[in-house]
Amino acid sequence: MKALIIEDEKAAVRNLQALLSEIAPDMEILAVLDSITETIDWFGAHKMPDLIFLDIHLADGSAFEIFGHVDITCPIIFTTAYDEYALKAFKVNSIDYLLKPIDPSDIRKALDKLERLQGEPAGKEPDYSTLIRALRKEESYKTHFLVPIKGDKLLPVSAETVLFFHIDDGIVKAVLADGKECIFPQTLDELSDCLNPVFFFRVNRQYLISRKAIQDIDLWFNGRLSINLKVPVPEKILVSKARVGEFKEWF
Repeated sequence: MKALIIEDEKAAVRNLQALLSEIAPDMEILAVLDSITETIDWFGAHKMPDLIFLDIHLADGSAFEIFGHVDITCPIIFTTAYDEYALKAFKVNSIDYLLKPIDPSDIRKALDKLERLQGEPAGKEPDYSTLIRALRKEESYKTHFLVPIKGDKLLPVSAETVLFFHIDDGIVKAVLADGKECIFPQTLDELSDCLNPVFFFRVNRQYLISRKAIQDIDLWFNGRLSINLKVPVPEKILVSKARVGEFKEWF
């Protein structure tokens, strides 16, 4: 696999190259670029790589400007110190969104995800048309809702402001980052299907939570986990033993 690194921090480049040499020793790094201008020029003279590692804040601006000049058709792994661009990243062929400092497990999981999505065994030429179609599916996830409130009004709610959804007396409610609570007309199953699973996890029948809402986690009886959120909740949130492995993988 031939990869391109677009990163303006030399220490971050060294760390990423060291991780890749350990985890994916057969990967060939075609070039290391540190700016929007250099990246655009590079694509004007070279073929599309198999994979791009892309930082968001480059020497001369936001990496998203690159997409206005280059039709990038290969998968991208974002590597950044900022988490506020995650939703935007998943609209441009993103495989994963890794926050610095990057751990070896982060890279390993991202490359495993790439292999699963491309659906080809190691060593076989990947079918990127299939992969890009799978990534484009990310764009269909809901990022905003219009929620009915008192009278004849609709309240715009961004998915990224939701800390968790829960069922209260048969009614689905969402608790937002500002502490407000609103009633959603969808079922919890419907919300699980339409929200990006990168950010939300259905821990049990009563709760669908955002990763950023989690404060810490307690080991519980019978191999379960007890999740403590950053805001008060009416009951203990338990992850069943059967879902603990999936939850840890998601987190």
